[in-house]
Amino acid sequence: MSTERPVPVGTSSAESESAPTRRTFIATTTAVGGAVVIGGLATGSPALATEEAVATEAPPSSLVSLTVNGVRRTVTVDNRTSLLDLLREHLDLTGSKKGCNAGACGACTVLVDGRRVASCLTLAVRLEGAEVTTIEGLEKGGRLHPLQQAFIDQDAFQCGFCTSGQIVSGVGCIQEGHTGSQDEIQEWMSGNLCRCGCYVKIVRAVQQAADRM
Repeated sequence: MSTERPVPVGTSSAESESAPTRRTFIATTTAVGGAVVIGGLATGSPALATEEAVATEAPPSSLVSLTVNGVRRTVTVDNRTSLLDLLREHLDLTGSKKGCNAGACGACTVLVDGRRVASCLTLAVRLEGAEVTTIEGLEKGGRLHPLQQAFIDQDAFQCGFCTSGQIVSGVGCIQEGHTGSQDEIQEWMSGNLCRCGCYVKIVRAVQQAADRM
C-alpha cells in the first residue's frame, strides 16, 4: 500500500511539501493571538485605564444653603442627592419617611417655600435659598401644631409610617384653602397613601385643624 500523501490537482509535489498544513496554521495563529492578549494584559489597555480613572473620580458635588425649620443650613452634597436624603442622612431629620422613593406614596412630603413637594424626587442642589419645613418644624415651643393635635384627637393613624407626610400635606392643604368639604380634602390629599386605611379619620383631622387655624 502506498503511503504517499495525495497531491491536489494542479499542485506540484514540491509545492505540496512546502505548504503549511491546517494543523500548523491553527497552532501558529493561536500562539500569536495568545501572545497579543497576554501582552495587552501585561501592558494595560489605555482605554481601560481611562475608564478606571473616570470610575475612581469623586462624583460632582455642590455647596447648598437653605433654611430648614427656621435654621439656616449650609452643606456640601453630591449633586444627585435628593432633598429627602439631605434631611435624613445629612441633617438627621428622620421624620420624613422614605416609602416608595418614587414620589407615589407621599410619606416624604415636606413644604418648600410653603408648597407641598415629594422630597424624594427633589434635588437638594436646586433648593439654594429655599425655606423647607418638615414634620419636626411644625411644633413650636413645645406646643403641637393644631393638625398634629387633631391627628391625636381623631386617632388618625395606626402604624404611623405615613403620618408625618400626611400631616405636612394636610398643613399644605389647609394653607391652600382646599378644606371646603370632605370630598375636596380627599381630592387634595389623594397623593398621600395610608396602607392602614385611616382615610376617614385623616379627613376629620384636617377638618378639625382647619376650623381652629
